[in-house]
Amino acid sequence: MGSKPLTTESNSASRSQDRRRSLAPLRSSLLIAGQSVAASTGASFERINPVSADVASIASAASIEDAQAAALAAAAAFPKWSATSPNVRRSLLEKAASVLKGKREDVAVRMMAETGATRQWCDENVNFGAEILLDAAAMTTMITGSVLPTDKTGMTSFAMRQPAGVCLAMAPWNAPLLLGVRSVAMALACGNTVVLKSSELCPATHRLIGDVLTEAGFPAGVVNVISNAPADASIIVETLIGHPVVRRVNFTGSTRVGRSIALLGAKYLKRCLLELGGKAPFIVLDDADLEEAVRAAAFGAFYNQGQICMSTERIIVLDSIADAFVERFSAKAKTLKAGDPGRGHMPLGALITSDSARRVRAMIDDAVSKGAELRAGGDARDALMDATVIDRVTRPMRLYHEESFGPVASIIRVEDVEEAISVANDCEYGLSGAVFGRDVSRALQVAQRIESGICHINSATVEDEPHMPFGGVKASGYGRFGGQSALDEFTELRWVTIAEGPRDYPI
Repeated sequence: MGSKPLTTESNSASRSQDRRRSLAPLRSSLLIAGQSVAASTGASFERINPVSADVASIASAASIEDAQAAALAAAAAFPKWSATSPNVRRSLLEKAASVLKGKREDVAVRMMAETGATRQWCDENVNFGAEILLDAAAMTTMITGSVLPTDKTGMTSFAMRQPAGVCLAMAPWNAPLLLGVRSVAMALACGNTVVLKSSELCPATHRLIGDVLTEAGFPAGVVNVISNAPADASIIVETLIGHPVVRRVNFTGSTRVGRSIALLGAKYLKRCLLELGGKAPFIVLDDADLEEAVRAAAFGAFYNQGQICMSTERIIVLDSIADAFVERFSAKAKTLKAGDPGRGHMPLGALITSDSARRVRAMIDDAVSKGAELRAGGDARDALMDATVIDRVTRPMRLYHEESFGPVASIIRVEDVEEAISVANDCEYGLSGAVFGRDVSRALQVAQRIESGICHINSATVEDEPHMPFGGVKASGYGRFGGQSALDEFTELRWVTIAEGPRDYPI
């Protein structure tokens, strides 16, 4: 939502000819009621490769009528699918995990072309996406109810979980396969049908999820995938959220767009699960293992070019060990260079657009102009930027408050633990965080005071397991993906009673 037209991005004349590729653009259709179809208007849009500036993909641009058709197809498939046995749903999800692993090369081609991801990140998306499908498969037989105590004689009272209905899923571009699978897997496990609205920045990658689930044997209409032109995003999203058959909405993406989704959810009284932005704090206490802290901070800050909602953005270091940490961390960052992922292994790939790189560079320039020190990296080469370290970041600087979503780590020096906690919480976001210290009891006390949905002691801010409760607080959203905690998001909890014999009524 709110994206600029993608057909005009990244056409800078500064792109060198030797970075261009001759690969034909990927083609991506809509998936509605089990059929691969073009948009009813025949419209399409282009996604540009952020590194080469070639056309990466050409995707069908859904109309309002197409969005409505997808919702109705999901609604038509719901009665039969919701009555399908848990073991059938489990076997299909397990088969989908196997099918996905077999499409590893296809995933890599699409992700590299559309998002500039490294091959390592593409493979991680496949591996973790398969784990999510297998976890969802295991949950099909965990959707339980309970017998409730009652004061009514001759009455049996139950709490029962049932499928909610049609679920609208919206996943982002930064971990497109992983997060796209997460957006639909538990919904399907619970007996819901889904409409996946793909990101305008990776339509072909998200469309592949529909292929995986179709090949695994999911019935027609249970999974529907639509793509839309960037200019049409707002109207397509409102059409789907406002459609009477849609009962649940989940969105992973920026806090700015998440607020718009929440407003639409309120307007149409649709329950939303929102996993939004982050600016994860990484506190280094004075008794920390500095070598291990450096390794974890570098991974958390720079993996996938810092384009992960859990990425380490603020490294908060006690003054007594700050110089030693910064020296080691800067040396590590200088080894992490960015390059064209299509030309072989590089630690870092591309940012999603050259505009993103310019935005991050502007934040760096703002910090340096206000007294911060550039210790590593910082230069933007179109959509490429090496790992960057900015020391002595303070509150007046943009990097202190704003989510950079790029390969830049801000060092904030503090006097003591109380100031470290205060700085960690001096932020609108609250998704992930980390605390490093050898005294685990002390580190746990610090972690308990950090305002975040997730916090790790002596490990990176970027951590995930499919069955863990995943989500944030404050401007990082609400609701939880993962395991048991996700059941409430994708089922209706109903109260059902059975009366034996005649009842007494007052009239």
